[in-house]
Amino acid sequence: TLVQDEPRHGVVVHSPDINASSHDATLEECNESCGGLAVRLGIESVRGISSDLARIVASRRPYRSLEHLATTVPELSRTQLEALATAGAFTHSFHDDRRQTLWAAGSYGHPKDHLQGIFGVNSRPTLPGMQPVEEAIADLWATGISPDGHPTVFLRDELRGKGVVTADALGAVPHETKVFVAGIVTHRQRPMSARGATFISLEDETGLVNVVCSKGCWARHRAVARDATALLVRGRVECANGVVNIVAESLMPLFVPAALRSRDFR
Repeated sequence: TLVQDEPRHGVVVHSPDINASSHDATLEECNESCGGLAVRLGIESVRGISSDLARIVASRRPYRSLEHLATTVPELSRTQLEALATAGAFTHSFHDDRRQTLWAAGSYGHPKDHLQGIFGVNSRPTLPGMQPVEEAIADLWATGISPDGHPTVFLRDELRGKGVVTADALGAVPHETKVFVAGIVTHRQRPMSARGATFISLEDETGLVNVVCSKGCWARHRAVARDATALLVRGRVECANGVVNIVAESLMPLFVPAALRSRDFR
């Protein structure tokens, strides 16, 4: 959610890179970013890479190739190399396509098992590059973050055809208007003071939508309301003190290319 919000404030976010990233997230110079600084995600943001291992990887850079990395940091397993490749951590530094480096990482046994210079090439075919939606799915799997591809981006034409209003456009919708909104579920909250109402936060590529689900609406759509990772909601716009909520009337599952688990009832 924070990473998706940063571009709306002019801040550029870069994916992990084996030679550019530190172990943790850092700032780096970028003329296209607000204030001339962009956020670079760290090596430890990649699935399966511990903080200690990320520090080792960052301390031994630069790396010339996947073979050089595997030889220099033998602590990295095949699974961890595959996760780094899935995250796109080799794409810029090694000037190679993400799918190609993923294939090479998958052929990794141990550096001592390979003659120098033939690491990962004995069975490497020519593979098609990943499409943007595939890269977004890979980013979310590997790091939980997709700087360039929010899941709803790839459904926007379909959602527009259904009359779905984006989060950033809700402010211009009159009070009491019936609308459709859609997004991935980031939170479900049920405060003791809400008289049984559940508050659901949806996120699309433009921002966040606050959905109020009454006790009756929750009961009618319990399975979808409780378990869906993304929702298509029909409801009524409620504007009060500069805050826009959607009072839900019906909830339907939205099938997105990829989504993360929501943070519920905390």
